[in-house]
Amino acid sequence: MAITSRSNPLVARFRDAANGDGAVVLLDGAHLVADAIAAGAAIAIAAVTTASRGKPEIAAIADALAQRGVEVAIVGASVMNAISPVRSPSGIVAIADRPARRVADVFARDVPLVVVAIDVQDPGNVGAIVRAAEAAGATGVVAAGASADPFGWKALRGSMGSALRLPVAIAADADEAIDEARRRGCRVVATVPRDGNQLFETDLSGPVALLVGGEGAGLPPSLAAGAATRVTIPMQPPVESLNAAVTAAVILYEAYRQRHNSLFRRVRY
Repeated sequence: MAITSRSNPLVARFRDAANGDGAVVLLDGAHLVADAIAAGAAIAIAAVTTASRGKPEIAAIADALAQRGVEVAIVGASVMNAISPVRSPSGIVAIADRPARRVADVFARDVPLVVVAIDVQDPGNVGAIVRAAEAAGATGVVAAGASADPFGWKALRGSMGSALRLPVAIAADADEAIDEARRRGCRVVATVPRDGNQLFETDLSGPVALLVGGEGAGLPPSLAAGAATRVTIPMQPPVESLNAAVTAAVILYEAYRQRHNSLFRRVRY
């Protein structure tokens, strides 16, 4: 199917997905579409420009989609500019079913290590948290409160496909995630910029729910006060705080070190 008109109904379908149609997600770029295929995501339709169809990487993805019975529309450059939300479209976009995870699913592992991002409003930060969580061996992420949608197109690009593989859930209220963490026997650890326990002296080896606050304000004081442990990352002055995604990554890798201590003992520098 070839589409040359920006008024084609398909354009509106992709735009709705980019604007947050609750049932689907927009996958923009060869990397994300390939990750979605590998993750077994239910892809409904894809669009490829005539020019990009000749590139080996995108041709292989388009062929893989067609083999799965996915409709692949060939579109002109102007149509791709209309359906892709990025400034410089990559040449391939797709629509897939939104992953459906409950908060309880995220804590279902034997020794959970879950990041609860609370009021992290920048989608790039949310995506980076998900990416760092998968990289450091966390078992899931909950985007709570006023956090950006982890399945919005910006967050998906920021996660580099991690949100399609790692269990990720959304909670309208952070208390839902915290209550579930406690039911699962998790130690609730709150990140605070100062006056918390020193990170490298904090036990993160067991079941943990790590609370990370949003840009600027950080965690609500009531949530920080109610946590079992408050942890602070050491910083050289005059630095007072770190980006939310960096904070999560640093603490997650300390948890990784503690959980894989025998591996680190074998490392020689």
